[in-house]
Amino acid sequence: MKNNCNKLGLSSHSFLQKVRGNENEKKKSFEKKLASQRFLIPQIVTLVFVLLILAGTGLLMLPAVTQSGEGTNFLDALFTATSAVCVTGLSTLTVADHYNLWGQGILLMLIEVGGIGFMSIPVFFYILARKRVHLSTRMILRESLNLDRMSGEIHLAWYLIRIAFLIQVSGIILLAFAFVPRFGWEQGLWYSVFHAISAFCNAGFDLFGNSMVGFQNDPFVLGVISFLIIAGGLGFLVWFDLLHTVSKKRSLHSRLAWIAMIVLVVFGTAGFFLTEANSQLITGDSVIERFFQYLFLAVTPRTAGFFSIDYGQMSQAGLMLTMIFMYIGGTSGSTAGGLKTTTFAVLIIKIRSLLKGRSRAEVFGRTIKESAVSRAFTLFFLTLTLCFVAIFLLSITERMPQTPNFGLPTIAFEVFSAFGTVGLTMGLTPYLSVFGKLLIIFLMFIGRVGIMTVAFSLMKNANKQEAGYKYPDETVMIG
Repeated sequence: MKNNCNKLGLSSHSFLQKVRGNENEKKKSFEKKLASQRFLIPQIVTLVFVLLILAGTGLLMLPAVTQSGEGTNFLDALFTATSAVCVTGLSTLTVADHYNLWGQGILLMLIEVGGIGFMSIPVFFYILARKRVHLSTRMILRESLNLDRMSGEIHLAWYLIRIAFLIQVSGIILLAFAFVPRFGWEQGLWYSVFHAISAFCNAGFDLFGNSMVGFQNDPFVLGVISFLIIAGGLGFLVWFDLLHTVSKKRSLHSRLAWIAMIVLVVFGTAGFFLTEANSQLITGDSVIERFFQYLFLAVTPRTAGFFSIDYGQMSQAGLMLTMIFMYIGGTSGSTAGGLKTTTFAVLIIKIRSLLKGRSRAEVFGRTIKESAVSRAFTLFFLTLTLCFVAIFLLSITERMPQTPNFGLPTIAFEVFSAFGTVGLTMGLTPYLSVFGKLLIIFLMFIGRVGIMTVAFSLMKNANKQEAGYKYPDETVMIG
């Protein structure tokens, strides 16, 4: 570097200033091009998700994709398509009984596109054709992958496709060892493909009709499904960081994601042991079988949606723990929904700092940007408010005539499941009214696309900078 500086007749200090100046110019140029777009990037992301859902709705309405050949009404098809694209798993229909192989294939395609990210597929074909990816495509890719870096989007997207392919193929092979002997080669392989992709994308759709209830005492199947759920819910940036950097140089995002995942899994497994240890829901002759059931209960609410027990029979404490996990969700930039584990971690770090009398959120020798902290608190307030409003509205409109114990926990469970794109239910989904279905569709969409992305897409001046002047300060009594 010194030789290059001497050749140019520059000092090392002026050379670094020049490099930083070039980076700032690139950033300003990027922001100008972003501002000149006819549609804002959040608007494009939101619109593409809407178009994917509508296209999936049209395909799922076709008579040729159903077992009966009679087609599907618009609202149920819309509900199922939204659930697939938003990788939720809630459905007003039983997928295994209603859709034939073609319908199940369409559903799987929607899950894959919605889970991995709709921009990853075009990037894959760009790379195969060896064509240059345009700036507009890069900007949309940054938004869809929730990136804050100014470069490397295409490299990351290509890596994303490869790692997703390898993990899903590994899951298919492992599940085949369990499903092929039980269902035969043809059906067993299809079950392996469908459930491996559904688990990795955290979708929760199944072809058994009762999810993993039939494998409740099979530690191997529960273990493989749990691994796929965790792998998809960790986030692609975390995988990239894990495999391409040494531990000392890994990003703060990756460290928080790993710690949050481990803490939630361990705490959840222990928590469900305490709440369900005396329950008849947990069966099994060995300690290993029961352990994997507790582990599965801790993993699947993290936006996956597979179930091995009847949640309508779970204890009140167990239901509360499940709803907390559904609300937190998975990692940012992953196939998961919900508030996100890293957002939750930032909130905890900030609160801990405040209790210590510090104004900055500090952890692992790093200070988290105040803009990220403000965004985390904003997301927490908006999402929790949205969920409580939805619970209030559904408590007015919804009824379950066949369930005498129907009440607020059933509705709250459905709302947090939809927002967290989980797919678990206490049985309310088939009985939803038209209004209830539309509200749950909206929650699933918000949970997957992101409430901030949708909000920015509705704002005309989302890119407008803060005013150059400041009003006088004044205090307000707090607490």
